[in-house]
Amino acid sequence: MEYDPVFFSRTLTGLTLAFHILYATIGVGVPLMIAITQWIGIKKNDEHYILLARRWTRGFVITVAVGVVTGTAIGLQLSLLWPNFMELAGHVISLPLFMETFAFFFEAIFLGIYLYTWDRFENQKKHMLLLIPVAIGASFSAFFITMVNAFMNTPQGFDIVNGALVNVDPIAAMFNPATPTKVAHVLTTAYMTSAFVLASIAAFHLFKGRDHIYHKKALYLMMKVGLIFSIATVIVGDFSGKFLAEYQPEKLAAAEWHFETEEAAPLVLFGWLDDEGEIRGAIEIPYALSILAHGDPTAEVTGLNEFPEEDHPPYIVHYFFDLMVAIGMWLTFISAFYWLAVRRKWKVIKNKVFNFVLVLSGPLSMIAIEMGWFYAEFGRQPWILRGFMRTPEGATSAAYVDTMLWLFAGLYLVLGTASIVVLIRMFKKNPVEKELADHANERGER
Repeated sequence: MEYDPVFFSRTLTGLTLAFHILYATIGVGVPLMIAITQWIGIKKNDEHYILLARRWTRGFVITVAVGVVTGTAIGLQLSLLWPNFMELAGHVISLPLFMETFAFFFEAIFLGIYLYTWDRFENQKKHMLLLIPVAIGASFSAFFITMVNAFMNTPQGFDIVNGALVNVDPIAAMFNPATPTKVAHVLTTAYMTSAFVLASIAAFHLFKGRDHIYHKKALYLMMKVGLIFSIATVIVGDFSGKFLAEYQPEKLAAAEWHFETEEAAPLVLFGWLDDEGEIRGAIEIPYALSILAHGDPTAEVTGLNEFPEEDHPPYIVHYFFDLMVAIGMWLTFISAFYWLAVRRKWKVIKNKVFNFVLVLSGPLSMIAIEMGWFYAEFGRQPWILRGFMRTPEGATSAAYVDTMLWLFAGLYLVLGTASIVVLIRMFKKNPVEKELADHANERGER
C-alpha cells in the first residue's frame, strides 16, 4: 500500500476518538449517577446506596485516569496531524479547548477531595456537596469540547481574508447553530449510557446467581435513570434531525439514502445499494423523514442529488445512523418494560434470559455511542471545517504517521486491557458482602 499521510492521519485520529469516547462518556455520566445514588442513600438512610456510590467512585477513578491519557493524545494529534487546520482555526477554538481543560481540573480537584475525605465526614450530606462540582466539572468538560466539534460543523464568528481568519469572535464561534443540539445530545447520551453500563453490571451479578438486594437496588435505580435519559435522548434526537435539515441537509440525506428531493419523504432503515445505486431490502416508514426533518408529514426534504457529488458524505453513514437509532429505541423499550415489570411484579424479572438481555444493555449503549460518533464525524466529510476546508487540506504531509498509528494502537491496547483487569481485580478482592460486613463491624465497634 502506498503511503498516504491523509489516510493514516484520519485513521489514527479516528482510532483515538473511538477509544477515548468510551472513557469520556463514562467520565461525563458516572459522576451524576454517583451523586443521585448517594443522595438517595442519605435520604433513605440506606447503606446499600451509600456503598454503591462508594464502589462506583473507585471504579470511576480508573476510567478518569485512562481518559486523561487519551484526551492528551487527542490534543497532541490535533497539532501533529492537522497542522493546517490548527493554523487556520486554532485561535478560534483555543478558548473552548482551554475551558475544557479548566473544567477537567476543576472536576479532578474536587474528586480527589471527595475520595480523600470519605471517612472524615460524620455528616454524609456535607460530604456529598463535594460531588456537586465533580458532576458539574464533568458535564462542562463535555460542554466545551463539544463546542469545538459543533464549530467544525457550522463555523461562524470570523471572516477569511487572503486565506487567514480575521475579525475573530470566539464567543460567536462557540455558540454556533450546532452547539445547542450537539451539546444536549452528548450530555443526555452520556448520562443514559452510564446508567445502562452500571445497570448491566448489576444485571450480570444477578444473572450469575448473586441474588443480593444490593444488586437489585442498583439495577432498578439505574434502569429507571436510563429510561429517563433515553426518553430525553429521543427528544433531543428529534431536534437534531430538524437542525440537520436546516443546516446540514446533505448529512441527513446521506443518513437516509434520500437522493431525490420530495414531499412526504419516508424514513429508510437498513437495506443496501445495488450497483446502479438503487436501494434494496430496506424498511420504509412512510412520512417519517418529513416528520423528523420538519415536523410535518407532507414537508419537502432536500435530496442528495441537489449537492455536487464531491460534497456527498460517505454512504456508509446510513448504517451508523440506523444502528444508533435502533439501539436507542431498544434501550428505551427494554428499560420501560423492566420498570413496568417491577411495578406489576411480573415474574419475568427473575428470568435468566431476561436478565441476560439486561446485561446486554451496557455493551449495546456503548456501541450506540460509537455509532453516533462515527455518524457525526463521517457525516461531516469531506470537510474538516464545513464549507471552508476539506479534510485532506487540513492534514499533515509528514512521513511518520503510519508509525505513530501502530504506537498509539499499542498504547490503547495496553490501556484498555489494564483498565479492565484492574477494575475486575479491584471488585473481586472486595465483594459487596465483605464490605457490608466490614461496615457493620465498624459501626459495632463505635
